[in-house]
Amino acid sequence: MFVPIILGSESDKEHAQKIADQLSKFGIPYEIKVLSAHKVPEKLVAYVTEKNNEQEIVYVTIAGRSNGLSGCTSGSSVHPVIACPPFKDKDDYMVNVHSTLQMPSDTPVMTILEPQNVALSIARIFGLHDKELQQKVAARIHEVKAQF
Repeated sequence: MFVPIILGSESDKEHAQKIADQLSKFGIPYEIKVLSAHKVPEKLVAYVTEKNNEQEIVYVTIAGRSNGLSGCTSGSSVHPVIACPPFKDKDDYMVNVHSTLQMPSDTPVMTILEPQNVALSIARIFGLHDKELQQKVAARIHEVKAQF
């Protein structure tokens, strides 16, 4: 069980940390790497190709504007990819979300806008094969429901 959080730019680190903090709460290991699909695509593909030999990986990609990162990651990976585009305002939102949702054929990328929901989704995916993690997810659901 491992989550590579791949950023298109150093400027996306704060957004990535929100996801990382939530993954930590579930005890899910991760690493944050900057691998631009536009500037160093060869490094991105080499990284993903190497990870194809490992089990139980879910990628998180964080890129704005022209989101080549998510599609390039998915196009080379045997593992799931979840995109979580950052945005600062409504205009930024429109560009980043549309760029993320419009993936070419044969490059499946799930898009989740809320960083916390990215981590919760990953915990549920890994929980399919990890009963202890599934119990942590169930406890979190119970905790949320108890607030109402």
